[in-house]
Amino acid sequence: MGTGERDQEAHVSEGTTGAGGTGEAGGTTGAAAAEDRGTPTSSPRTLAEALRSRPDASLAALLRARPDLLTPVPNDLTQLATRAGTRASVVRALERLDRFALQTAQALAVAPDPAPYPVLLALLAGDEGDTAVEGALPGALAGLREQALVWGSDERLRLVRTARELLAPSPTHPSPTGLGPTVAEATAGMSPGRVQEILRAAQLPATHDPVSAVAALTSLFTDRARMSALLDTAPPEALAVLDRLVWGPPYGEVSADPAPPVRWLRDHGLLLPTSARTVVLPREVALHLRAGRAHRAPEPVAPAVAPAKEYRPQVVDSAAAGQALTALTMVEDLLAEWNEGGPAVLRAGGLSVRDLKRTAAALDTTEQAAAFWLELAYAAGLLASDGEADERYAPTPAYDSWLDLPPAERWSRLAAAWLTATRTPGLVGGQDARARTLAALGPDLDRSPAPEVRHRVLALLARLPEGTAPDPQTLLARLHWEHPTRTGPEDLRPKLAQWTLAEAELLGVTGRGALAAHGRELLAMGGGASRTSTTTPLLGLAAAAALAPHLPEPVDHVLLQADLTAVAPGPLRRPLAATLNVLADIESKGGATVYRFTPASVRRALDAGQAASDLHAFLAAHSTTPVPQPLSYLIDDVARRHGHLRVGAASAYVRCDDDALLDEIVADKRSAGLRLRRLAPTVLAAQADPAALLEGLRAMGYAPAAESAEGDVVITRADTRRTPPRTAPAPVPEGPPLPDETLLGAAVRAIRAGDEAATVVRKEQPHTAPAEPGGLPRTTAAETLATVQAAVMTGSALWIGYVNADGAASQRVIAPVRVEGGFVTAYDHTADEVRTYPLHRITGVAELADDPA
Repeated sequence: MGTGERDQEAHVSEGTTGAGGTGEAGGTTGAAAAEDRGTPTSSPRTLAEALRSRPDASLAALLRARPDLLTPVPNDLTQLATRAGTRASVVRALERLDRFALQTAQALAVAPDPAPYPVLLALLAGDEGDTAVEGALPGALAGLREQALVWGSDERLRLVRTARELLAPSPTHPSPTGLGPTVAEATAGMSPGRVQEILRAAQLPATHDPVSAVAALTSLFTDRARMSALLDTAPPEALAVLDRLVWGPPYGEVSADPAPPVRWLRDHGLLLPTSARTVVLPREVALHLRAGRAHRAPEPVAPAVAPAKEYRPQVVDSAAAGQALTALTMVEDLLAEWNEGGPAVLRAGGLSVRDLKRTAAALDTTEQAAAFWLELAYAAGLLASDGEADERYAPTPAYDSWLDLPPAERWSRLAAAWLTATRTPGLVGGQDARARTLAALGPDLDRSPAPEVRHRVLALLARLPEGTAPDPQTLLARLHWEHPTRTGPEDLRPKLAQWTLAEAELLGVTGRGALAAHGRELLAMGGGASRTSTTTPLLGLAAAAALAPHLPEPVDHVLLQADLTAVAPGPLRRPLAATLNVLADIESKGGATVYRFTPASVRRALDAGQAASDLHAFLAAHSTTPVPQPLSYLIDDVARRHGHLRVGAASAYVRCDDDALLDEIVADKRSAGLRLRRLAPTVLAAQADPAALLEGLRAMGYAPAAESAEGDVVITRADTRRTPPRTAPAPVPEGPPLPDETLLGAAVRAIRAGDEAATVVRKEQPHTAPAEPGGLPRTTAAETLATVQAAVMTGSALWIGYVNADGAASQRVIAPVRVEGGFVTAYDHTADEVRTYPLHRITGVAELADDPA
């Protein structure tokens, strides 16, 4: 434990907490109340004492609910209590409370400290009672206790001091309850004479000191009968003023000469001055007017997610499966578009607005949807930047492996990556804090709450009956109840929930707004915020199995038509689709994809090394209809002219055995830009480069072929471009990661052992200065050696102070086994293992009154 943290512990443990007068984090050497264990002992005096009485399962639950307390693992329970009371940790814990748990904490913040359970119940249920509040309060209080925000028995409930400071009302920090200060707090700076005047106006006997005067006034305001009698004498206008202040804010401005109703309220202490121009409604008065309620509308029960529409589950699954197939097609088309290298990466990272528009046009979708597909491919590790000097985006090697998977497994990889990713495509096109546009694939799109919100939205959908689509407004209301402290203009949770609904529909997790069967399986695999990109391939195996029956089987045939088109009646098998994409252009997509054969597409296949006979055989083998004569003529015509002209590098030349054809090209006005001249009857030279010459001749309607320096035809297959191996981007966690059960068990054992070392009862050693509280024992080297040797002989345990090689000091309880060569080998109760310690690093030893072994 560091010096600063020990100093903080000492400061906290010496403080007071109101009526109790004891600190929260201070430790004691004796056992405290152990309600969880069923031991009928007295109430704990400190938070550390309350934690000490908990069983190991309860401590593990605390560390699981507040993982920030584990970094690093506390040395003992006193340090754990100190850390649990720090402002940052308490704020983080309050942010994770639901509406009613937060209202319970807010009620405790305005209650006396400590507060009995009936007082807390009255603040939440009011004078008339509320069965819903009575039923929900024990659970809310148990949750606050589990997170160490509340401690103590039901007779002495205490809110952690930092939480009280955050939630209690003050002039600069109004309470969500709308309550103001108590009479004692509001009259703290008031003159004794003014307090006596208020007593006389309220017809209370005068007192000789301000303390008893404030107590008499408080007693009046908390007495329902006397308070009602006092208000019966108030002018109606004065009651109207109270009505405006009763639910907050409790502060109001008055003039130097206030109106008679305000003057009456001020004279009778129902409004107390906080400055020359400001008055406040005391908390006790407000609670009387509210019939005892701390909140206008307690919300003990979470609002239900209402159904909007209901469908047959088979309809939902079919619709979702169809959209899942579309999602696969969109990702494949996107990466096929960038197969030879995608757009350049901006200097600041990400994709330019122009390139995003081009991508959206190529995918025939909106820019926002295109950003989603880009981010999805990136999150799944299928797309990345190549890292070259002229950095560009391209598919990764993982894309080729992904293509080899069955369609259902390909979809499950995408869905699992989406569920766990912190990348937020909905932000694309917006602006950051510096008014810079957020780009797709840019570095500023990670939002930590995104996985949690996605998982929670799907979990709420899963609670509805199968085939039921939710009402989005009630879904948002439920999420707001679960995280009420995160609302505000900068809170992304409502938007994240809306984006989740839209993205789940795009991806095929939902169909017609309802969660599909494979979506339920994806959720059941535990794809929450605690998962990482390394586990995403395992998340969707069950989801893939549920989706597979709803996907159409890939077909290995097309229907050729006389209008030079081919219709694919379903998804094509990969080899067939790859060849057909080269031989024909996609004209339309949908349930059936339509391909069109053109001279350019046929020439593209010939350029890729196919011969006319190969194309005829391919079409005959994969068509369920006879090959139309126009298509055969098209292939033969393009093949007959293909390669008749040869283009090579001179700077560039054209050669052809048919000199008449060369005469035709030279005479064509469209060739003027190529600046051709005849070198020989069968050779033309050009000042354009070979690539430009090829494109120019093709634009004129010819079918030239490139040739190498040896005169061989150059086959121009598409050159696929891949990035170096890349891992999928790791999600950016919100706070520390959730600990697993192994870490929790080890942490609890270490804290227990450290606490035993810190609180164990030691024997008084003669001629040895007593150790300061929290300090290390001090003995001479000779005394240390003699005590350790004696412990080896008797088998007893010792309390030692130890300073490691880094200078970090700690207390330990050891059972020495052997002493030799300046080292002591002992079983360390703190670390729960056998260790060897240099004797010169032991600051001192002390025998234990009771052997912990």
